[in-house]
Amino acid sequence: MRRLLNTLYVTMPEVYLACDGENVLIKIKNETKFRVPVHNLEGIVCFGFAGASPKLMQLCCERGVAISFLTEYGKFMGRVTGSVSGNVLLRRTQYRWADDEAVSLRLSRRFIAAKIVNGRAVLHRVLRDHPDAVDNKSLESALHRLAGMPKRLEKATDANTVRGIEGEAAHLYFSNFNDLVLSQKDAFRMLDRNRRPPTDRINSLLSFLYTLLTHEVVAALESVGLDPQVGFLHRERPGRPSLSLDIMEELRPHFADRLAVTLINRNQITAEGFVVKENGAVIMDDDTRKEVLTAWQKRKQEEIIHPYLEEKIPLGLVPYVQAMLLARHMRGDLEDYPPFFWK
Repeated sequence: MRRLLNTLYVTMPEVYLACDGENVLIKIKNETKFRVPVHNLEGIVCFGFAGASPKLMQLCCERGVAISFLTEYGKFMGRVTGSVSGNVLLRRTQYRWADDEAVSLRLSRRFIAAKIVNGRAVLHRVLRDHPDAVDNKSLESALHRLAGMPKRLEKATDANTVRGIEGEAAHLYFSNFNDLVLSQKDAFRMLDRNRRPPTDRINSLLSFLYTLLTHEVVAALESVGLDPQVGFLHRERPGRPSLSLDIMEELRPHFADRLAVTLINRNQITAEGFVVKENGAVIMDDDTRKEVLTAWQKRKQEEIIHPYLEEKIPLGLVPYVQAMLLARHMRGDLEDYPPFFWK
């Protein structure tokens, strides 16, 4: 099993990344503020306009450490990686499968079924644990409707039907999302799910967490030799990591949504940590972003029993495990792809 390494998040725009031997250096005004051995890292994510030396990029490429550059708001700009790993035959299989409507439909059903089941589990948990603080009737209705959707998915005969069921499930889920927020309800109320840009605090938080999850899934897919750009449900579009978005569907509720709600309900983040821009976009300030990143790193260290492997692993390895299982299925080692169902 792969070892869970750290991701280095750089949030200060005045930072310059360099290296000294096998160490990554964090510099501000030519003064080294922090250093970390490159072998302890699986990735570096830079928010804002942090610079990086060519020598550091070479070191990271040689050691398999990807450097991702995002705007301060979390929009992806670019990524520096080394040579592609993995068997070329695996990617050729992936490309053939992506062109096969029957195979794409079968895998799409798996991704969305897991998303619906995991989203339903999130809603069921708040109804079970806080029945006096939520809209019982609305939640029970949503849970009942969501429970029947996996069977409807199995009967879907084309991708558009799958997308329609996914859209219906997402509407039900986010229509009841406010019941998950037990503290600071007025400040973190969701009117609807929106992005590009997010126009309220909860959407801003969710979009940021989804960006972090995207980075994790892209790295996981590349590490097992799959192409993150070629998906089965999400079709190819220049610059879009379609397969990453496929895998993310099953991981969003447990990885990102629950963490967002936890940060709010525990008052680890507050309304004052968000700024409204002139165009209506709502973004996090630096302190809030650091708080979220710290919580994200801690959450990755939490251990779970993987539902398919039945082994205890850090939560942060789940994207890698799912990528590995998908690769095994493509190689013929597994009869079908087992998605991640949160227990």
